[in-house]
Amino acid sequence: MIRWLRSVLSVSNRPLHDRLAALVSAAVAGAVAITGIAAYIITTLAVYNQLDGELFDIAAVTATWISGDAESMGGLNSDALATANVTMMLVRSDNVEISPPGASTVLEPSAAERAIARTQVGSSARTGVDAKGTPYRIVAVPLTDGRNHYALMLGRPLGPTDQILRILAFSLLTFGLLAVLVAGAIGWVIARSGLQPIQRLTDAVIRVTETDQLEPIELGGMDELTDLTQSFNTMMGTLASSRDRQRRLIADAGHELRTPLTSLRTNVELLIADDRQGMLPPGARGEILRDIAAQLGEFTQLIGDLVHLSREDKVEAHPEPIDLRDVVNSSVTRAKRRGPGLLFDVELDPLFLVGEPDSLERAITNLLDNAVKFSPPGGVVTVRLVGDRLRISDQGPGVAEADLPHVFDRFYRSDKARNTPGSGLGLSIVAQTIKAHGGWVKAGRSESGGAEFTIRLPGSSIPPEEQNEITDGEGTVLLPRITG
Repeated sequence: MIRWLRSVLSVSNRPLHDRLAALVSAAVAGAVAITGIAAYIITTLAVYNQLDGELFDIAAVTATWISGDAESMGGLNSDALATANVTMMLVRSDNVEISPPGASTVLEPSAAERAIARTQVGSSARTGVDAKGTPYRIVAVPLTDGRNHYALMLGRPLGPTDQILRILAFSLLTFGLLAVLVAGAIGWVIARSGLQPIQRLTDAVIRVTETDQLEPIELGGMDELTDLTQSFNTMMGTLASSRDRQRRLIADAGHELRTPLTSLRTNVELLIADDRQGMLPPGARGEILRDIAAQLGEFTQLIGDLVHLSREDKVEAHPEPIDLRDVVNSSVTRAKRRGPGLLFDVELDPLFLVGEPDSLERAITNLLDNAVKFSPPGGVVTVRLVGDRLRISDQGPGVAEADLPHVFDRFYRSDKARNTPGSGLGLSIVAQTIKAHGGWVKAGRSESGGAEFTIRLPGSSIPPEEQNEITDGEGTVLLPRITG
């Protein structure tokens, strides 16, 4: 059985339900075998103990009966003993054996019975044979008639008892084998039906491999396999979404890269043609070179944004305690250089957190650059840091309601922003950076009608050196840390 089970389980190309059915059958077979053997042994011991008890009871009565005349066995003969289905004989201490008159069966005394006859101590019970080789259950007790010491031996044939035990063994074996077969069939059915969700998962994986279609699997039931199926569907949806984003990124990146490359190529071809033929008017060459420099700057920004977005999830973070006011002031200083004609209204309350100042400064700078880009000449860019909220608003045309859900998508450009410089990735970088710091960002309209971006970052208005002294009953209150 064990060798067969090993051969079945070691074949990896066999169906799983067949292996489970074999395992169930083997487990039931083992349980039935152990139970059957235990039942047979216990029954055998019980039967033999009962038989020994009956023989000892008969021996006690017989010893009392014949103790006055042991040599003639108290007048007992073989017919009287046959009524009780026992055979009797006496073994004297000098090894003389005495049998009842007319006895046809002679028991074979052993050393144990001879020792009882000599010592008159104890009793014995064993399985032996008579002179003809017939199995008997034999007991012996001490006996004395006042002159001699004897061992009284009583025996009963084991034929009927062995017949009962053989019937019991056959019944246990038959019903055990039947139970194994039934358990194997039931196990096969249960395993086949229980593994249907796994089979559906297997079919789905094969279908994805062959057709490259990420389709979900129909759910059924409320068990662990259903949870596995739901997790698989979630994975399929994530893969499909990732594939769509990848395709969109490639398509949008190709489109965005093509525009500056085409313009660069045109300007370079003009310069080459002018170098050969001198066709450009005075001053045009300088304008073309300045145009090339601007296009190279736009191209460099686009490449940098693409690299940032593609590596952001993989770069190891090195957060540190920072005062967000310092990050915002640094970003405002950079934005002022890009919008010299604008007014920046800045009011900042303290907000301390743990994060990466460089990535946060870049995200906030992107929002300020967006405000500078769309603000009218002489406009006001308002920056407010109150509590854990940072709001940046401008007086530009604002964001249309239809564009609000998409402003943080990669390469998304509204109709108003089609002709403005930029890669279309700045707001995506903002959303990704703020999310990595455990916060969120949303877009809306300011009171003046312009765009307003609100950032929420988990932090505290208490400086770190003071926070280390504040506890909540469970330990020191720590500064929030970025999540990814």
